[in-house]
Amino acid sequence: MISKENLEKIKKITKEFFKKTDFDPEILFNDVIDSTIPIDLKIDEPQILIGEGGRTLTEIQHLLTAILRKNIRCEKKEDIFYIDLDIQDYKKKKNEYLKDLARSIADEVSLSKKEKILPPMTAYERRIVHLELQARGDVETESIGERENRRIVIKNRA
Repeated sequence: MISKENLEKIKKITKEFFKKTDFDPEILFNDVIDSTIPIDLKIDEPQILIGEGGRTLTEIQHLLTAILRKNIRCEKKEDIFYIDLDIQDYKKKKNEYLKDLARSIADEVSLSKKEKILPPMTAYERRIVHLELQARGDVETESIGERENRRIVIKNRA
């Protein structure tokens, strides 16, 4: 569990980080889940900070995490933390979209008995698809390709 002192430092540094931008977002710190601190931003023009396919959001999260880890000592295992930065529920909506897509394509594969290859996805996005379909007995998933061309194949389970 993250100490109250470290949580306050995280909040302070995060507010300072965004204060240095011209975006002036409303910052909401949600309840810590395990070692993850969910941070939601509300902003007038969210697409600027989300970027194409959420890439800018991901990079901002990496940068903020690096700054926080540099400034906050994690001497004990309980002090280790992660940041989950979201902007106007973009990630939440994207996760639901990916789960719906996975189920829909899996149903198609199950009926047609023909595999389907999904478009390239990030590791995070592929994980969502794999987890969504892992309990199904009629299909299986496999990641193929390299780097930014890595994608998922959904196959009929033999």
